[in-house]
Amino acid sequence: MKAAVLREVGQPLTIEDVEVDTPGPDEVLIRTAAVGVCHSDLHFMEGHYHADLPVVPGHEAAGVVEQVGERVTYVAPGDHVITCMSVFCGHCKVCTTGRPYLCESAETRRTEGSRLLQGGEPIDQLYELSSYAEMMLVHERAVVKIRKDMPLDRAALIGCAVMTGFGAVVNTAKVEVGASVAVIGCGGIGLSAINGAALTGAGQIIAIDVVAEKLEAAKHFGATHVIDSSTMTSAEVVAAVKDLTSGGVEYSFEAVGLKATTEQCFDMLRPGGDATVIGMVPEGQRVEIDASELLMEKTLQGSNMGSNRFRVDMPRLVEFYLDGKLHLDELISKRIDLSDINKAFDEMKSGSVTRSVITFEIPLLQANR
Repeated sequence: MKAAVLREVGQPLTIEDVEVDTPGPDEVLIRTAAVGVCHSDLHFMEGHYHADLPVVPGHEAAGVVEQVGERVTYVAPGDHVITCMSVFCGHCKVCTTGRPYLCESAETRRTEGSRLLQGGEPIDQLYELSSYAEMMLVHERAVVKIRKDMPLDRAALIGCAVMTGFGAVVNTAKVEVGASVAVIGCGGIGLSAINGAALTGAGQIIAIDVVAEKLEAAKHFGATHVIDSSTMTSAEVVAAVKDLTSGGVEYSFEAVGLKATTEQCFDMLRPGGDATVIGMVPEGQRVEIDASELLMEKTLQGSNMGSNRFRVDMPRLVEFYLDGKLHLDELISKRIDLSDINKAFDEMKSGSVTRSVITFEIPLLQANR
């Protein structure tokens, strides 16, 4: 099969022929239909997060089950699925206390051999998925079955960006009806957070970005106010939010992954407010806040993949889309071939796209367009 391989940090991905193993007892072989080009993979490509090389990145995907292992009962060949990096064991402490997205059990990882090979040499799987490839071989607990009338190129977005942004609002922060909300960064994750805030009934929803086109999109997703921060200092951004809200927001969300925007996220809170960091701030980066602000019961917290219970949450998001409540069509800037993946990352870095989606020419995907 064809796959995009990262062999050296800071270098482009290379499209190579890679061998995929047959499913183990608990594994599922999936023909990839679509995969989103996500900023999380760029962190590994640029060395901000560590990955064992060579590796096939990619994690925001949907496809069709081709083959299953002998112990797999959840899915069968022909089922449509979304993959998720929140693979869970189902019986460790965090899984059984309602936080399966934090599962660290090695049970779902192969202890012998490799799922991906090239000339007998193993190639690592990022997030145990490796979706920038024509096929994915994953653990059964890394997939969720979805309705077959759900378009697979839009379903792929639910696998990361939408679940992450929407879930941060609904699951992590638990935004209440009528609350004031600010979202920094209006890419796929930020727009999904705005969409989630609108669906929860938030009152004031402020979108902040440096790209005018993304701010226009934010209005369609539910933003009531927008702030173009392209020529503003951090202090000016915070002041603008406080001016709009008469003192600060109750909930703020950082969807960029930078130190400066994380600090802004906290600084724009009113007393008792919650700041949730969704973006992946580079490993080792320190964030500074005024400790005296903690006396005002302000909270700075992270969100891992929208604190998801993905086998419950993702089918609900599918229903929201099919009911016209979740804006997935507008998230896709363009559909591309696997061979264009490096160009897609360049466009991502320039800020000119919301989401590029790699589509694979299989009949089931064409029928769903």
